[in-house]
Amino acid sequence: MHTLDETLATTTLQAAIDDAAAAGGGTVLVPAGTHRTGALRLRSHVELRLEAGAVLQFVPDPALYPPVEARWEGAPATIHSPCLYAAGETDVAITGFGTIDGGGGPWWDTFRHDREALAHPRPTLVGLHDCERVTLRDVRLTNSPSWTVHPLRCDGVTISNVVVVNPPDSPNTDGIDPESSRNVRISDCHIDVGDDCVAIKAGTERDPEQVACENIAITNCTMVHGHGGVVIGSEMSGGVRGVVISNCVFEGTDRGIRIKSRRGRGGVVEDVRVTNVVMRGVMCPFVINPFYFCGPDGDEPRVADRAPHPVGPSTPVFRRIHLAHVTARDVHAAAGYLYGLPEQPLDDVTLDDVTISYAADAVPGVPAMADGVPELRRAGLHLGFVGDADLSRVRIEGCEGPGVVVEASPALRLQGVRVDGEPVGA
Repeated sequence: MHTLDETLATTTLQAAIDDAAAAGGGTVLVPAGTHRTGALRLRSHVELRLEAGAVLQFVPDPALYPPVEARWEGAPATIHSPCLYAAGETDVAITGFGTIDGGGGPWWDTFRHDREALAHPRPTLVGLHDCERVTLRDVRLTNSPSWTVHPLRCDGVTISNVVVVNPPDSPNTDGIDPESSRNVRISDCHIDVGDDCVAIKAGTERDPEQVACENIAITNCTMVHGHGGVVIGSEMSGGVRGVVISNCVFEGTDRGIRIKSRRGRGGVVEDVRVTNVVMRGVMCPFVINPFYFCGPDGDEPRVADRAPHPVGPSTPVFRRIHLAHVTARDVHAAAGYLYGLPEQPLDDVTLDDVTISYAADAVPGVPAMADGVPELRRAGLHLGFVGDADLSRVRIEGCEGPGVVVEASPALRLQGVRVDGEPVGA
C-alpha cells in the first residue's frame, strides 16, 4: 500500500498509482487534507482510496487535462482528459469517505461566456473508458466540470453509496451517465446536480460503433434538482435494454422518468421496469418523447412532423416499458407525456398503481422538449401514438382540464383509472 503525504502533487500521485500497478496492484491511500492536482490516469488492479477528510482538488487549468480520444454527445471526439481517467483497464476502484472536487466554476464560466476558448469539450470528473470491473464506493463527488461519472463501453460497473453534488445551475453536470456499457449497478447514491441525475446512453447515428447499453440496475437512490431523475437518450442509437429502476425518491427534478429520441437516430429502448418510486415537486413525472428537438439535426423538419414517415433502421423504437407503484405529489406541469411515433407507436406499455397530485402553487412548464408541445400547468396525462398499452389503478387528483388526453391510440386500455374520484372509461 502506498501512503501519500501532505505535499501531494500530480506527479507524486501518478507515480504512486503507476508503482502500485507495476507491483501487480494495490491501494494508493490519500490522507486527510487538501491535495491539489491535475488529471490522473488510473491503472488496472489499483484502488485509489480517500481517507475521511481527504479532498482531491482538481486545478481548473486546461493544460493539466491533455486531450484524449473518447465519445462526446454520442459521437467520437477529442476531449480534455477526465480528472480521474482510466482507459482499457481492469479492476479499477475509487473508494473512501473523502471528497473529489472537480473545480468546475472556471470551466462553467468559460462555457457560458467564451465557449470558443476551449480547445476541446470540458473534462468529466470520472471517465472510465473501455474498462472491466470498475468500482466507485463511498466518495463524495462535487463541482464536476461537466458530466460527473461517465462509464463508456465498460463491462461490470458498481457505483454504491456515492454522493454527487453540483450546483443546480451548473451546465451539463449530469450525475452518472453509463454509455454503451453493460452490467451496471447504481445503488444507495444521492445525486443533486445541474442536469440529468442518471442518464443512460448508447451513442448516436454519428458513431460508427453501435454498442448497446444493457443490464442496468438503479436502486435505493435519491435524485434532487436535476433535469431528469433517470433519463434514457437521446443518444440511444446502439439500443438500451434491460433497465430496472426501483426504490428511489426524486425531489424537484424537472422530469422523473424520461425517454427521448428522434427520427434519424434509430435504436431500440426495450425492457424497462420502474417500480416503487416516490416523486415530489417534479414538473412532469413521466415523459416518452420521440420528437426531441435538441442537439445536431434537432431542427430538421422530419423531427417535428406528426405525419407518418417510412419505417427503417433510423426509426427509434420504444417498447416493453412498465411503470408501477409510483406516487408523484406536488406536480407542476402535467401528469405525463407518453408518445410514440405515428409510424412506430409505443408498444407494450403499462402504468399500474400510479397516484398523481398537483402543487397548489404549480409553475407552468413544457413537459416534453418537442415542437408543438405547449406550456402546461396542472394538466392531465397525455398519450399519443400508443399501441398495445394498459393503464390500471391510475389516480389523478386536482388537475385542471381533462385527466386523460388520448390521441391516435385505439388499442389503449383503461381499467380503474380515476380523475378526482370519477372513473375514466376505457
